[in-house]
Amino acid sequence: MKQTLSLPLLIALMMFPQIVETIYSPALTDIATAFDVSQSDAGQTLSLYFIAFAFGVVIWGYSCDWLGRKPTVLIALFLYGTACVAAIFATNFDLLLMCRMLMAFSAAIGSIGTQTIMRDRLSGETLRYVFSIMGIALAISPIVGMLLGALMVSFSGYHGVFILLILMAIVLLAWVTLILPETKPEHISKPPFFATLKEMLCDPFILKNACLIGFLNIALFAYYQLAPFMFEQLDLSHTLFGLSGILLGLGSFLGAFLNKHWIQKYAFSSEKLVTIASIILLISSVLVFILQSQWFFILPMVGVVMAYGIAIPNILAKALMNYGDKLGTAGAILGLMYYLIIGIGLMLVAYGQHLGLSLMILSVLVFITQRIKA
Repeated sequence: MKQTLSLPLLIALMMFPQIVETIYSPALTDIATAFDVSQSDAGQTLSLYFIAFAFGVVIWGYSCDWLGRKPTVLIALFLYGTACVAAIFATNFDLLLMCRMLMAFSAAIGSIGTQTIMRDRLSGETLRYVFSIMGIALAISPIVGMLLGALMVSFSGYHGVFILLILMAIVLLAWVTLILPETKPEHISKPPFFATLKEMLCDPFILKNACLIGFLNIALFAYYQLAPFMFEQLDLSHTLFGLSGILLGLGSFLGAFLNKHWIQKYAFSSEKLVTIASIILLISSVLVFILQSQWFFILPMVGVVMAYGIAIPNILAKALMNYGDKLGTAGAILGLMYYLIIGIGLMLVAYGQHLGLSLMILSVLVFITQRIKA
């Protein structure tokens, strides 16, 4: 008899990567000051985070098929906690970057591991519905992360953020050890990585979805990368930046709620919902561009995160529907694709230091990509 999955645990694991990144965002200005580096260099910790995250997705996804789901999750969480401890004692910026990359590599388990576990037990419309619930839960992540991050920075600087991240790793380790079942099917194959990679690189549907996920995430995380410095230039505090997470979280929650509502009541297709999201993103990005020099540029950012909340669950739920016999490896490769896109994109955003222009470019890319037939 299969042991029932714990939805709260799955939600916590899925939220984990986003919380640990947004909790770090309020510390960017403190890090820039403490290590005497530029805004662009401090912002690169976010772009490098996603590049390391991409390779973490590959290793942990492949490990899910070889070692099993639960052992892989435990190893990754332990490594994450170890990297957080090392970050507290980092004496120079390069060492801090190395610790951050190791943290990112480990945190990738929250994305690939949770998605693989859910796909083990769920499929079709049920999976899409659960992803829509996950979308609502993920809406809380920026609120929790940014508020906790701002609070810790106010009291104890960036060191406080890493201490809190260690505690989170310990809690998740204990929780997974106690109640997470092993969901790896007995019949699952151990597919060759490079053959699967070649197959997916030649699959237009996979390439389209990887680009959509990548562009939408860059639009979301561009705010967390640039806004701390924008708030500083507008003479606004860390606390106000943290509180902005509440507004963005409400936008994300609204997007996820509308997504769930439209699926249940009107049976909207995934394609239609992604189209709606792309239009909302385009309009919101233009407004951010127009209002960027004023504090209320945060208002149209609500539309950006709302579009994210609508689109992402529908893209993720169907992305691997043709790879059911090798979900761990296929999920790892898909993650590698879109997290590399995110990392490279955020590097360009950091160099450009212009939120509105970046969002406009990304919104056009999303609108064009979602209309491509694959």
